[in-house]
Amino acid sequence: MTAEPIASPAALAMTLAAIAATGATPRPSGESLAEQRLRISVGITRQLSDRSLATQGTWELAWLGLSPYNANLAYVARNLHDPNVLAVVVRGTDAEVTDLLEDLDVGTVVPFTTGGSARPLSVSKGVMAAFTEVLGMLDAPPPTGGGLEQALTGLIADAPGQAAVYVIGHSLGGCIATVLALHLHARAWGGPRPEVGVITFAAPTAGLKDFAEHFESVKWTVDLRYANDYDLVPRAWDDLAAARKWYPADHGPVAPADVKDVLIPEFEALTGPNTYVQPGKAQGLNGEYGHYDHDLVKSSTEDFFGQVAHQHANSTYLKLLKAHQLPAGPVVTSVEPATGEAGSTVVVTGRGFGPDSAVDFGTLACPAHLVESDTRITATVPFGTGVVDVRVTTTLGTSPAVPTGQFAYGGPQPVLLTGISPDSGKAGTTVTLTGTGFAEHPVVYFGKRRSDSVTYESPTRITAQAPASGSPRSRTVDVRVLVNGYLSPAGPADEYTYPD
Repeated sequence: MTAEPIASPAALAMTLAAIAATGATPRPSGESLAEQRLRISVGITRQLSDRSLATQGTWELAWLGLSPYNANLAYVARNLHDPNVLAVVVRGTDAEVTDLLEDLDVGTVVPFTTGGSARPLSVSKGVMAAFTEVLGMLDAPPPTGGGLEQALTGLIADAPGQAAVYVIGHSLGGCIATVLALHLHARAWGGPRPEVGVITFAAPTAGLKDFAEHFESVKWTVDLRYANDYDLVPRAWDDLAAARKWYPADHGPVAPADVKDVLIPEFEALTGPNTYVQPGKAQGLNGEYGHYDHDLVKSSTEDFFGQVAHQHANSTYLKLLKAHQLPAGPVVTSVEPATGEAGSTVVVTGRGFGPDSAVDFGTLACPAHLVESDTRITATVPFGTGVVDVRVTTTLGTSPAVPTGQFAYGGPQPVLLTGISPDSGKAGTTVTLTGTGFAEHPVVYFGKRRSDSVTYESPTRITAQAPASGSPRSRTVDVRVLVNGYLSPAGPADEYTYPD
């Protein structure tokens, strides 16, 4: 039997960082912080023991902290082959990229005083709040639970030799990791001092020039920073302007005017008078833009920020670092039938289901369900009203809300556009729309403009003539269908491009 090759330090660290996202979304029907923490703990333990990952099953969970409202998470893992080695892994807010940038509160800087500097260092208010919250998180409710520093003190004392603590994080978790690493490096431990290293991925900078210079002056046992060259987040806040020229025109999506002239300047303005500086130079990844989402290539705001999210994702960094992907969390792809009454039976189709699966219809739990396979669940609809998202939760996470996973109490069926053909052309072009939930007398919009010629052919097919674009330039718009009170959600499948 061939031995599994040893993963690179970067692949191993990124795998630990990606595991921190386990169970980041709370169960829609509600769960206590203790219930969510237990679910996350089981999921992290399951992945740390997975020998197929870059971590090779050689790590164990030693401590886990989750903040109220799911804002931040951190865990400590101990290496089973070398108990002197500890990893402190940080996950920041689980949010969309644009929300993450806005939530950092970079317009205000506050003093960071526990990083070993003779003078206070300037860091963003949002990062300081997250760092403070991480230090205050407990492994379990008092009196049995302890905080991160208490846990590390015990683990370092139990190490047979000099302990090495590696602080790791992706995205906002990486940003917090730089502050946390300085704090741990400067801390008085009351015993043998551990070596401290820091490894970050896709991290925005935490502070101003004084923070960066002090961070670079510290003698770390390891100091590694990785950034996808086409990831917007690690360019915050010193190089956002580069994104105006994204993405390479031979692949796309080229940034549309509203991204270049409005949205990116708005992000840049969030810093106010502050000038942020990254500590050191990151090792670049994906320099030739060889990895991108081929379904997000049109010059539209939706595709641009969809590509931004893809380039920033944990899964993308794992791929770029040649690390195995983590086991997939649950995904719902369809609910059949998509309309009915409480007490009716539906089939939920998707992937990543398991014996521990819980099903929710909106915010209502669905206790009566049967997991038939990892791709199929039969459920009895609970009492409810309106149009709800059907979602599945396991120890690996909660399925995202998707248009194909909706259920309408009492009908009519939700309207969904799954494709258009052709997806480009001039005004007057006849376009065939395919989807579900279509009915007589549909209204079709190309962007904000209504088509004057629409033909309903079946519940899954409509034809419509493209109206004038209303723009002298090439423009990509969403095609949407309004029928029975529903307006189909926008998505990459409905984009139509007018020529110059």
